[in-house]
Amino acid sequence: MESIDNKTVAEIVTTNIKTADVFKRNGIDFCCGGHVSVQEICSKKGIDYSRLKEEILNVGKTRSITHDYNSWEIDFLTDYIVNTHHKYVIGAMPIIAEYAEKVAAVHGHHYSEIIEIKNLFQQICLELDSHMQKEEQLVFPIIKEIAKEKNDRITGFISSSRKIKDPIHMMETEHTHVGDLIKRIGELSNNFNPPNDACNTFRALYAGLEEFQNDLFQHIHLENNILFPKAIKFEQELH
Repeated sequence: MESIDNKTVAEIVTTNIKTADVFKRNGIDFCCGGHVSVQEICSKKGIDYSRLKEEILNVGKTRSITHDYNSWEIDFLTDYIVNTHHKYVIGAMPIIAEYAEKVAAVHGHHYSEIIEIKNLFQQICLELDSHMQKEEQLVFPIIKEIAKEKNDRITGFISSSRKIKDPIHMMETEHTHVGDLIKRIGELSNNFNPPNDACNTFRALYAGLEEFQNDLFQHIHLENNILFPKAIKFEQELH
């Protein structure tokens, strides 16, 4: 993105809709009140302009790194999932939910599908909150115990492993359901393509939902296709 000096909030968000989340996190109205310069709104709100500018310019800049997830130890992979995907979900859910509430209130009478999208995302938030707690408090600790027992078996120290198959089956069932919910949102939103007359909040909602879906599918892939099969296999090898 080119320099943002002297550009209005609305101009920046229109150029890159993903910057909307930066303004949202900093309490800056990018929709109805977006026709002021970033420097002006920072001065008014007492926000460090240089810090905000850096955040905006860094939006979308991700390092191109390909991880060989299948080669990672399962206890390391559980930590990665928590610190990357769970952390993302926790941060993204309230922002997207607020966008959905606002868009539904303003545009729901004309675009009725947004009401269902809002309700579906609320359900996703409730289910993922419970799901991630179960993973972090129950499933992942068992997987780490299995990893430890596998290592201890090698050195001659064996601890008692707990059964992992049933909790994993429960997690996979929940993955399927929440995956179906986000797919339904994709259908209702025309694959996350906002209407031509959509305001910036409307556009930010659909961009956020698409990013959320992409992260969720990667998250589920790591668990269903790598972490969980390995945990079951290792536990079977220990008995």
